[in-house]
Amino acid sequence: MKKFNITGLCIPSKHYMVDLSEKVNLILDNYISQGAYFTINRARQFGKTTIINALETRLCREYLVISISLEAADDYFASMQTFVNGLVMDIADELRRNNVAESIISEWETRIEGDYPLKMFGRKVSSLCAQSKKEVLLIIDEADQSSDNQIFLSFLGMLRDKYLKREMDRDTTFRSVILAGVYNVKNLKLKIRSDEEKKYNSPWNIAVDFQVDMSFSKTDISQMLHNYSKDTGITMDENAISEKIHFYTNGYPMLVSWLCKWIDENGGREWTIQNVENAEKELLKSDNTLFDDMIKNVENNKNFRKVITGLLLDGFHLPFVKSDSEINLGVMFGVLAEKDNETVISNIVFETFLYNHLISSQLQARYLFGFEKNQFIENGQLNMERALQKFQEIMKAEYRKEDAAFLEQQGRLLFLCFMKPIINGKGNYYVEPETRNNTRMDIVIAYGANEYIIELKIWHGQQYRQNGLNQLCDYLESRNSSKGYLISFNFNENKEYVQNTIIGKDVTKEIYEIVV
Repeated sequence: MKKFNITGLCIPSKHYMVDLSEKVNLILDNYISQGAYFTINRARQFGKTTIINALETRLCREYLVISISLEAADDYFASMQTFVNGLVMDIADELRRNNVAESIISEWETRIEGDYPLKMFGRKVSSLCAQSKKEVLLIIDEADQSSDNQIFLSFLGMLRDKYLKREMDRDTTFRSVILAGVYNVKNLKLKIRSDEEKKYNSPWNIAVDFQVDMSFSKTDISQMLHNYSKDTGITMDENAISEKIHFYTNGYPMLVSWLCKWIDENGGREWTIQNVENAEKELLKSDNTLFDDMIKNVENNKNFRKVITGLLLDGFHLPFVKSDSEINLGVMFGVLAEKDNETVISNIVFETFLYNHLISSQLQARYLFGFEKNQFIENGQLNMERALQKFQEIMKAEYRKEDAAFLEQQGRLLFLCFMKPIINGKGNYYVEPETRNNTRMDIVIAYGANEYIIELKIWHGQQYRQNGLNQLCDYLESRNSSKGYLISFNFNENKEYVQNTIIGKDVTKEIYEIVV
């Protein structure tokens, strides 16, 4: 039986996967048929190798496709001689796999010797492309794995030179060259290491921008689930499930497959909204290389970490400027994205994971909340009012003399730090990005089958409070909920630690409010 796959290459005959034919056709029509050189530059586990495999399967009907990978090629970069001869061996293997004439294969099985190995390699390329019955395409996966940047840049320079001569009818070379990797080859040196000089210059300026959206849409996910349902006989509301999966993942391929795999293998094959939520909770607790890389990239670069904390904790509205080095890094890693010309965290899974990390690394070492968490659970349900009362009590007893500037910046994170052990294992939370700013934040806490909508605001007077109540009522209405919670952070010395139950502007809405 087919399975959902989260490691390595996805194969249609073995794995449930999104139909990639439309994306492949876009690449063929807009890039390959135009003779373009380009880079498929996407984050880790974003389906690059899978799309390359699907692309190769489609292209081999019309082209001679040479597809190689630099993933396990560190020893190639000892010198230019070893580099070109490593490529010669790989290309010879590809030519044999494609049943090319023995005379051509024999030419590529001959090592390159002499003082000008890159020049000789270029002549082999010209000879191949002139003799081949089909136009030749070169695909290099893991192109950013080069351990010696200058050797690879020289190789790109050779490809560029031949491309330009081809355009002037002075040479014969590859129809298209496709490079795939996480880092854009325009800035291979732009990696998160403090000891590396940033380097932007690259001879790859002949490459066109790759604009194909490789994320999965709701329709993509729904079609994959439809195929799964046909094979297994398991029924589900395909549209609702795909929408919920997309809500958490924003179509990040590995995250989509992880949630589906968990439900298939651990959720009793019950495809319900509740099981999607359960899968997301398990995903956030899992050990995987995607999360490991994300934390490594956040912790190894202070400026990148400042961007993340500014977006999540301080409510910064950061314009999306791709040329900004930190934003560029975030996009390459799949952590940042653009929405309405602003920089945002790319999906709720990543956002929640980063919140959890910041809570652990930034606050729990300094602020530990000592209480019995089970006192807030009654018959499997979360008593949110009692939890808020306890939070108010702790804030009043322990943090009222804390630096106001610190609390204004970190108070809301303190609340998440307080709630996390209460809901840990059975609940989760996410922050509504549309409401995150330096004065307001809406948090949705899911526990069991219930959702608790909490607005956190900085106190700026009675009128501002009333505006907050109205905003919360509107948000409750949008989520078809009748009860919400308001936490006001008031830094006035003579403030009252009040608790109120308020009927909102809509008489069907009830709001429980505390001031801390």
